[in-house]
Amino acid sequence: MTCTPEPLNPVFLQLGPLSIYWYGLIIATGAFLGLWIATRETERLGLKKDYMVDIVVYAIPAAIICARLYYVIFEWDRYAGGPWWKVFAVWEGGIAIHGALIGSVLTALIYTRVKGLSFWQMADIAAPSLILGQAIGRWGNFMNQEAHGGPVSESFYNNFMQYLPEFINQQMCIDGTVYHPTFLYESLWNIVGFILLLVLRHKFNPRRGEVFLSYVIWYSVGRFFIEGMRTDSLYLFGEIRTAQFISILLVAGAVVLMVYRRKNGMANKYYSGKKVK
Repeated sequence: MTCTPEPLNPVFLQLGPLSIYWYGLIIATGAFLGLWIATRETERLGLKKDYMVDIVVYAIPAAIICARLYYVIFEWDRYAGGPWWKVFAVWEGGIAIHGALIGSVLTALIYTRVKGLSFWQMADIAAPSLILGQAIGRWGNFMNQEAHGGPVSESFYNNFMQYLPEFINQQMCIDGTVYHPTFLYESLWNIVGFILLLVLRHKFNPRRGEVFLSYVIWYSVGRFFIEGMRTDSLYLFGEIRTAQFISILLVAGAVVLMVYRRKNGMANKYYSGKKVK
């Protein structure tokens, strides 16, 4: 479907030669909101909130580095012939959430081991914050007009997209064509996941580790289907999309790990900290 583009300015604030992009501001907002929620829950469970603050302080740079490395590795042809500094131009977009998760989890594993804390307890506390941060972060992709799907049909626009706020439709109008707002689909999926995780841990008091593993499953299922709609996917080989392949591995791994930990007495505490009877 054709349209007349009126894109939003990706720059939030210009201070002389310094440009502050909406992309970075939105990512930072998601991170700080997630940290606020996680530290409140950490204190509620009787732990020092400094533990979660420390993990986030260490995890953010590790996540950014790993997210960028992950993206650049799978998009190497895009950067090989250009200026070397483009490899580090995170403000222009181009980070992979799976890379960020790898960096964050490794950081948390190391930190909790050094401090003598339970990794699974801290991961359960952080899980809702992670998926909420991802929900907010997708709006950074929106401002950069990236992570969108293919062109929409006229019938889809008339039956669905025309009811969206006009600024979303205009931002999804790229080079005269309206594209699927897959950033929005994933953001909404993650918001639902955030609510479900809160309900799971406060109403059902699951075994330790299972809030985080539920987050992995929920996010990966949504990402698998939404990734199939995107036009900017990273590819593992041939027509195999990297994010879809990783999503399948994560769902299978999370289910297996959940069963394994229960059978081997490794999930012997509930989320609240009480021993499993």
